[in-house]
Amino acid sequence: MLVSDGAEIIADIKQHGTPLRSVLALLLLGVVAAVCASLGVWQLNRAAERDALHNAIERGRLQAPVALSASTRPADLVPWRTAVSQGRWSPRHTVLLENRNLNGRPGYWVATPLVLETPPAGPAADKGPVEEAPAVLVLRGWLARDMQAIDTVPPIPHEEGLVEIQGELHSHVPRIFELWDWAGGKATHLPASLPQAGGAIPRVQNLDLADYAQATGLRLLPIVLAQTQGGTAAAPAGQPGGTAPSGHSAEGGDPLQREWPGPSLDSDQNRGYALQWFSFSAIAILAALFVAYRLLRRSPGRGRQ
Repeated sequence: MLVSDGAEIIADIKQHGTPLRSVLALLLLGVVAAVCASLGVWQLNRAAERDALHNAIERGRLQAPVALSASTRPADLVPWRTAVSQGRWSPRHTVLLENRNLNGRPGYWVATPLVLETPPAGPAADKGPVEEAPAVLVLRGWLARDMQAIDTVPPIPHEEGLVEIQGELHSHVPRIFELWDWAGGKATHLPASLPQAGGAIPRVQNLDLADYAQATGLRLLPIVLAQTQGGTAAAPAGQPGGTAPSGHSAEGGDPLQREWPGPSLDSDQNRGYALQWFSFSAIAILAALFVAYRLLRRSPGRGRQ
């Protein structure tokens, strides 16, 4: 039916000079209807992705905390799961992530690897270089930026010796949009090797875990730990735990703040947008049908039937 009507409209255009405006209107309305419908489907897919992420967060946070070590199974490295880790900071491999605001204040995220404590195997167990032991990249917290001296990096505290920290696992370092990539800039790219000459702390826009492992030479676990509690001094196995050095614990004036932003999980908003797009598509279809109806009524051939 629709095919035959369409053929008649085309024939009328050729034989009776049907206004070109109406034909263009039909084409335009068809394109609008298709685009709006596709945007509605896209919004439904986004809603499904957010629902899946919400379920993944719930599953991860309901699991018991996992202790990170060289022997931790990959199946236990579940994103959003609470994790506890003992090790020693490697401050010379620290990286600052720029443009990470907190409550409207500009600042950095401080990322430092924690070289994991391994079970002692003998008197020389702790004498090897830290790069030989596995490590986990830790997002330690947010550090305020000194707006009076933008190029100056604020002092970054770190506990000496063995520490124990707690945090939440993430599959990667959260990214932000990077205009510099479009412009071909390299000002915020990670250096090819770390640490840098002179001990300068690199500042980057985003941090890829694989690139960071290659630059540092560290044996990184394939996971990121977002620290939620201040580090406390830890004693070797079998000995009582200690306390953090004065001025370095969360209670002792640690300047790092650990209010990590969560992902947007409002899938109902996407469904609302989808309904709007589908409504626009339906309006365009109705308008196209109205234009087609008027074309058919104008047709002399149709009028004689």
